[in-house]
Amino acid sequence: MSDKRSDDQSAPARPVSAARRTRDENAGDDRRGDNGANYDGANVDGANFDGANYHSELPPHTIDNLAASLPESLSVPIELPAGPRRSVAAPGRAKAGSGAGSGAGSVFPTTRIVSTPATHTVEISTPAPARAAGASSAIESLSRTDAAASVRRDRIRSEGSTAPESAAMLTSDRLLAVNRKTRKAPQGAWPEFVYAATLHLVNLGDSAKVLAYKEMSERIRRQFEGGTRFVPILTRKGGVGKTTVTTLLGMALADARDDRIIAIDANPDRGTLSERVSKQTRSTVRDVVSKAASIGNFTDFSALVSRDETRLDILASDTDPLLSEAFDENDYNVVADLAARYYSIALTDCGTGIVHSVMRATLQRADSIVIVSGGSVDEARLASETLTWLEANGYGDLVRNAIVALNTATQGTNLVRLEEIESHFRSRVREIVRIPYDPQLAAGSVVSYKDLKSITRLAARTLAELVVEGLPADRNP
Repeated sequence: MSDKRSDDQSAPARPVSAARRTRDENAGDDRRGDNGANYDGANVDGANFDGANYHSELPPHTIDNLAASLPESLSVPIELPAGPRRSVAAPGRAKAGSGAGSGAGSVFPTTRIVSTPATHTVEISTPAPARAAGASSAIESLSRTDAAASVRRDRIRSEGSTAPESAAMLTSDRLLAVNRKTRKAPQGAWPEFVYAATLHLVNLGDSAKVLAYKEMSERIRRQFEGGTRFVPILTRKGGVGKTTVTTLLGMALADARDDRIIAIDANPDRGTLSERVSKQTRSTVRDVVSKAASIGNFTDFSALVSRDETRLDILASDTDPLLSEAFDENDYNVVADLAARYYSIALTDCGTGIVHSVMRATLQRADSIVIVSGGSVDEARLASETLTWLEANGYGDLVRNAIVALNTATQGTNLVRLEEIESHFRSRVREIVRIPYDPQLAAGSVVSYKDLKSITRLAARTLAELVVEGLPADRNP
């Protein structure tokens, strides 16, 4: 604030004593702020405010609060009554003279008469305070420490949520301290060797191959909410491996997941899905339809299915050709409604055709589909025509989300360029998976999942991962 001074009036000079000058100087020193600002009562506009010094006396966490609470500029008009005229001492001039009490070289003060203006306007600017390097680093360090402590508290004590915790939150990863006794032994040839050679002192962790396997298993184990997910496996041509692909997909899902998986043989022309596992019952879909009213729990239903070593449940189709034709859309809906009570994923091995009545009920419930194609020219063409038929009948969304399983064990595979077949299907569906040749699958008998070739199990797990990825995670039942 700068005072406007007026020199147009004068008054008799009034000497100012040394004591008063000293008192005024001390008062000016007292008006200096304790926060380090250099405040000059005679000239506020020219005051030197050192932001770094001003804030160096404050706790670090209050700097941003002070800066944020002040506006960028502030103008305040102040109405004051006209004050009395006062004299201000000006620097004296030496004057030679004689007389009593005066000597050569005496200094006589001169005075000026000033009038106080009636109105003062004060403008305050609040620039962003400059932080010292040490203060800035201290604040950042303090913030990181507080954030880390908050995360630990929320994870261990769950203080960030007021809702009560469920028992599922008491996991081993949360409660057990990681040390040599609680850390799991590594998996993989080299990590296991080092772990055993050092008497369990050096734990290198799982090998890269084992880690990739576990990560894929976690993706396959993705949980769903809101009812059973239905996945039909279909094509227009028979003999391309629909039952084989259904078996591999079901075993891979059941082996990796903890919930229940079922594969339903809905082929009205005598399906062979039940022959790929060890039979534990002679019951078929016809028995499920006839006993539907008496099935009240999972125990009743499980007595009608065969269970594989991977915990895959398989519901067989009718073996009598005279009865298999009677399995229609209504029968499938009865079986599907019962399966929806007890299973998370239901696979459907469809028949050789796609125009029979069961196909409509299957597609209406489908969340995703798997199209099976062989490696020959006509098999690939018929699989592509299946996609065309689905698009023409209002199932375009299923086609775009579909997975094509390319079975390379069929005849003629060695004579065609599989890359061209894959390129064609890649333009129409979401993903393509090659199913390699495996002698156990080619035999057409009971399949032992653990005895399959590693490349065959990898293909089955890849197919399972892609199918789960395309299923909706949350849906109303």
